Amino acid sequence: MSLEKHDLIHELPESRDAIHMLKTGSTHFAKLFDEYHELDHEIHRIESGSENTSDEYLEDKKKQRLHLKDELYSMIREYEASLAS
Repeated sequence: MSLEKHDLIHELPESRDAIHMLKTGSTHFAKLFDEYHELDHEIHRIESGSENTSDEYLEDKKKQRLHLKDELYSMIREYEASLAS
């Protein structure tokens, strides 16, 4: 199995500036961003075998990460659209 981190900046390199601006300008975005990365690191540790847990727990964490990613992505796109207006 290929272990891959899902770091937002690496997944959305074209949005690096928007992510930075949102992290520094929005406490809500910064909080979600931190939660996302904590989850991503936990999932990576589990998948790499550094931590043991049930498959159900891992799947739940992956769903939480996906939900946060969707929310962050939406906020990034909304911010970028406001710049284009």
